[in-house]
Amino acid sequence: MAVTDPDPTITPDPNQLGTNAITDGVTPVLIPADRYRTQAFADMERERLWPTAWMVACSVEHVPTAGAVFEWTCGELSVLVVRGADGLLRGFQNACRHRGNAICQGAQSGLTELRCPYHRWSWDLEGQLVEVPSRRGFGPGLRNENFGLFPVSVDTWGPLVFVNISPDAQSLADYLEGVPDDIAWANLEEFRCSASVTTAVNSNWKVVAEGFSETYYVQGIHQELLATMDDVHAPQKLWDLHGMSWQAYGTPSPRLRNGSDDGAWNGFLDTQGARMGLEPGSPTPEVPDGRTMADVIAELIRDHQSASGVDLSGYSTEQITGLSQYNLFPNSTVLVNADLLSVLIARPGDTPHDAWFTMLIFKRVAEGTEVARAAEFVVAEDTEMGTVMSQDLGVLRTAQVGLRQPALTHLAVGAEECRIINLHRNLENWMGIEPSELVPIADGPPPAGDATNHTGNT
Repeated sequence: MAVTDPDPTITPDPNQLGTNAITDGVTPVLIPADRYRTQAFADMERERLWPTAWMVACSVEHVPTAGAVFEWTCGELSVLVVRGADGLLRGFQNACRHRGNAICQGAQSGLTELRCPYHRWSWDLEGQLVEVPSRRGFGPGLRNENFGLFPVSVDTWGPLVFVNISPDAQSLADYLEGVPDDIAWANLEEFRCSASVTTAVNSNWKVVAEGFSETYYVQGIHQELLATMDDVHAPQKLWDLHGMSWQAYGTPSPRLRNGSDDGAWNGFLDTQGARMGLEPGSPTPEVPDGRTMADVIAELIRDHQSASGVDLSGYSTEQITGLSQYNLFPNSTVLVNADLLSVLIARPGDTPHDAWFTMLIFKRVAEGTEVARAAEFVVAEDTEMGTVMSQDLGVLRTAQVGLRQPALTHLAVGAEECRIINLHRNLENWMGIEPSELVPIADGPPPAGDATNHTGNT
């Protein structure tokens, strides 16, 4: 939705903005624009970030049974996530030990071996070389134990499969810091992935990741959410690497002068009505004394889930209607309500101006429910993905236009956007950028055209 004039129902007073313990202590900073547009910075990420960080690759449902293979890519990296005959997940760099050809592409199932299509060298599902056609031509020095596939680290958290190119990476549990404990109430292991949807986005991968790292933008591109979302009192939390925020739904934004229960109901219907099994336009229910519209919405969601055998009776109104949003360094966002889970992943494209966006879609299922292998879809950039998500992707696709303008040397990032600041501080630490290139906004931007020159000399 393009917004050209301020909505007269939105309070323009900046004093209406909320505060919390995290943002109160954050110094607004200037971030070099070159991080989003230069090949030099992209090369630093390619060399120092992507081969060493833990990243969400897929869901358990993408590799559910023995012989299932999922190819995960990130820029030039290609990893095969493999479910072995022993039921364990393993990962291998997607490179034949003969001439380097990719062994598998995309997702496959029911395999008993990993066979290169070029010259038909073959490995078992544990990555051990088992067959070399015309072996005699390689002489007695070719021993199977010396030519296994290159392993990578693979681990799971709930229904999510993570990979790290380094076979000696720190444990995933340590990498995730306090996030699993913070989200333990949601019982992520009860969710199952039904599909993944991937689309190209013509912006830097950081633009995509940052688009799901703040609520400051809701007043701009999601004005229809203001009737049913408190975007002002949205508490945040930071660990070393990761961050989170929580937003209340089913209640109007304090920015609105005329917020009401009726508006909160219709706003929720228009954007999330399917969670209650209702269509837009359904009449506004009565709110009992001592209860809130959010309580009413939560009860309707419980009833709708109960019809599918899912019991949400142990989850509070806040856990059902509120959205917990976890930003995992470097490139994933985990969105969770009591009944829904989505994971949004940003990956680099072929140039600094291109990226891939993937959404993993989960639902909580009743115990004992059989779930099919997760479907995979690659869709065109203009594919309709729901009102809110289409708005998100639409603005991400225009952001890079401004970032490419030569006079824009720095971005001015405020305290509410503390998770974006945290991402860039971690990028600096991860890639060895010293001294920090993030300077307080109070110091003022450097003269126009004085852009950071990333040469990798850190």
